[in-house]
Amino acid sequence: MEIDRTDKRIISLLMENPDISQSEIASHLKMSQPAIYTRIRRLKNRGIINSLVGINLKKTELHIAKIEITVKDPQKITNFFSRCPMCLNGLITSGKHNVCLFLISEKLRAIECCVDHNIRKNPDVSDVEFNVVINPMKDWIASLKIYPEKLEKSPCGKICPKQPCYQIESCLGCPATIFYRGKFP
Repeated sequence: MEIDRTDKRIISLLMENPDISQSEIASHLKMSQPAIYTRIRRLKNRGIINSLVGINLKKTELHIAKIEITVKDPQKITNFFSRCPMCLNGLITSGKHNVCLFLISEKLRAIECCVDHNIRKNPDVSDVEFNVVINPMKDWIASLKIYPEKLEKSPCGKICPKQPCYQIESCLGCPATIFYRGKFP
């Protein structure tokens, strides 16, 4: 997967300003617009560059938590959270902890409830470290799972009103469901 100096400059310009036109890139690099089009298309076709539409988490009042987990079957827990609208991303890692999850909510207590009921109570989990992200160093663009049509049951199969945290109003409910008490997303 060879990327030459010109490709790197194109990628850099696109990362600085995703809305930059091919003509503007051509002008910066002293090349023709069709040559830029060909290079961008090739980079996209090879999967080297991609577009992402998302929300800048640095500009919101959402809480972000980094959860480090030691679990017997990392794939099982990442599969479970892949359906969760509160999960920004999950990573299988090396070291003491073998899974890292980034969870998000309007209410920090809602993240704690999610961790308590879906991770800490999991018999396959031997260690959990819960850290709150205070402030991202750079803009953090995240493609959140938004459900325009709300569900009666959460993607993980739970029914919010039956969950203890929801009953005592510590949890806002799943953002994918009709039971969600939050405003965002």
